Amino acid sequence: MRKYSVAILGATGAVGQELIGILRERKFPLKSLKLLASARSAGRVIEVNGEKLVIEEATPESFADIDLAFFSAGGSISEAFVDAAREQGTVVIDNTSAFRLDPNVPLVVPEVNGDDLTWHKGLIANPNCSTTIGVMALAPLHAQVGIKRVVVSTYQAVSGIGAAAIDDLHNQVEQYIKGEPITARTFPSASAAKQYQMLFNLIPHIDAFDEGDYTKEEWKMVRETRKILHDDNMPITCTTVRVPVFRSHSESINVELHKDLSVDEARQILAKAPGIKVYDNPKEQEYPMPLLTTNGDLVWVGRIRRDYSVPRGLNLWVVGDQIRKGAALNSVQIAEELVERELL
Repeated sequence: MRKYSVAILGATGAVGQELIGILRERKFPLKSLKLLASARSAGRVIEVNGEKLVIEEATPESFADIDLAFFSAGGSISEAFVDAAREQGTVVIDNTSAFRLDPNVPLVVPEVNGDDLTWHKGLIANPNCSTTIGVMALAPLHAQVGIKRVVVSTYQAVSGIGAAAIDDLHNQVEQYIKGEPITARTFPSASAAKQYQMLFNLIPHIDAFDEGDYTKEEWKMVRETRKILHDDNMPITCTTVRVPVFRSHSESINVELHKDLSVDEARQILAKAPGIKVYDNPKEQEYPMPLLTTNGDLVWVGRIRRDYSVPRGLNLWVVGDQIRKGAALNSVQIAEELVERELL
């Protein structure tokens, strides 16, 4: 089997660290692994499965002789390096929002639209983590009977912001236990004009406010879902909420279908779909929760029930680890699909 020279741009971040582990865990055919980050991280040593890897400063020349690069260092960094990488023959899987809606760049969840990889031109976009988790549940139903309308509310873990947000919530817990005043530095974001306590709170504000007073995160889910499902006119509305959970995003999804499905039929369709675990037994208090999905690869679906307010309506509760399936794992699965299809 051919082996590949791989680089990770943004190797010191949460997704970059997860990528390193998943590539090893899934035995991706690595010839070499180059870890790239900013100049301030250059020289830092990371140990993976007993092997010591040194972080290098990312430069345009870093991609010489690299077959595949995972970009996970922010949109502006991706934009700065993508041309240099592609010009040197590197295929880039980008985990930022920089290219997701570019019509010339496939936006891929392999279980849903892996065929879109066939028209890549050296750049593939990884969707927003909440989009990925949501479309995993939507796609099997859409393929079977068609979806008329979608209403989504998300309950997103603080790790979606980054390591600083995890530390911030940890500090708030410790401050509460000690009876100290609770400080906030990261919520809704470090750059926001106001900061709010996350502990014992919910914040309906993820990313900046945009058109129609929807946030960019909400518009990402709407537009990316349409692109992945190849339905530019699908009516979708979304509200995204930050919750005091460390890891794994949850989503309440309401769908109105074009054709009727019973609850049992919906369960059967979802249970057969790759990457999905149906966990739905309310009588035994069995339903997806962040604690069950953390560090896991599957998207869990439960609370499947009829919506009696509309014809052909269903409610779903969908939970997945947004760092793994929502980001790093999906990126590696894209790479595996490229290898399988001989597109790399």
